[in-house]
Amino acid sequence: MKGEAGSTLHNEKSKQEGHIWGSMRRTAFILGSGLLLFVALWNSVTWHLQRFWGASGYFWQTQWERLLSEFEGKEWLLFTLGATGVPALVFWVFSGLLLVVDTTGKPSFISRYRIQAGKNEPVDPMKLRQAIPTVLVNQFMISFPMVVFFYPFLKWWGDPCRRELPTFHWFLLELAVFTLMEEVLFYYSHRLFHHPVLYRKIHKKHHEWTAPIAVISLYSHPVEHVVSNMLPLMVGPFVMGSHLSSITMWFSLALINTILTHCGYHLPFLPSPEFHDYHHLKFNQCYGVLGVLDHLHGTDTVFKQSKAYERHVLLLSLTPLTESIPDSPKKMQ
Repeated sequence: MKGEAGSTLHNEKSKQEGHIWGSMRRTAFILGSGLLLFVALWNSVTWHLQRFWGASGYFWQTQWERLLSEFEGKEWLLFTLGATGVPALVFWVFSGLLLVVDTTGKPSFISRYRIQAGKNEPVDPMKLRQAIPTVLVNQFMISFPMVVFFYPFLKWWGDPCRRELPTFHWFLLELAVFTLMEEVLFYYSHRLFHHPVLYRKIHKKHHEWTAPIAVISLYSHPVEHVVSNMLPLMVGPFVMGSHLSSITMWFSLALINTILTHCGYHLPFLPSPEFHDYHHLKFNQCYGVLGVLDHLHGTDTVFKQSKAYERHVLLLSLTPLTESIPDSPKKMQ
């Protein structure tokens, strides 16, 4: 009996080991193939973009030099307009379009892509009127002065209004550095604000919206806006001594990203907002931007067991993921 039990145990262990090695081989094959395809695609895309960038480089350089001559002696004003005015315009154009959908429900087909069904249909007008002044204060009374104050430090480290525009490959490197620094600084500052004392006094304001909408991406306590929203974006350009063109592009892209992650809709062909939407729903999961540090610290384990995780993909069809990957019957009841 003992021999049979030992033999059975040995066979099960061998099968388990074989299954593990088989899974590892399949994973290595998939990752290796994916990496090769990614490198090939990346090289192709960057080659075409470099050709465009190079071909149009003289045009953009000429326009930039014209701007410099117009603002000669007032480079600080040019910097302020580029680093605050352009991103602010981007924010209100994109969040404004989504705000029309949130307040009117039109066009109605977009409502099919709502992540939290039944929420903000339409958005509470009273709650919205209370939120927008805070967004405006954060943007115009905090962000703008911070950027203006930022200028002399950037000028000391590396003049952001220097004559030569950055190359395409240098901008890609900057973008990678900006993104990684934002992930680290935002993740840890965000987790810090979830400490019970700081959450109650500061971060709770942002979490009043358990089902977020685009415009409230900047709805937060002033301290949080400085520490978690602004500093993670500003440190990267300072470290890299970035040009105004890179800073303007980075701030604009970061605002588009935060609009998408707060918009409440998982729209086709756009990055998935499921990760941060789940954070607003559950509070103690998914603190970061990319999700890398959440994976390392285990702050996404509950998320990974949810339907939201299954839906956290790029939607490549017109069928909403809430229909193709519906909630379990128990939750729907």
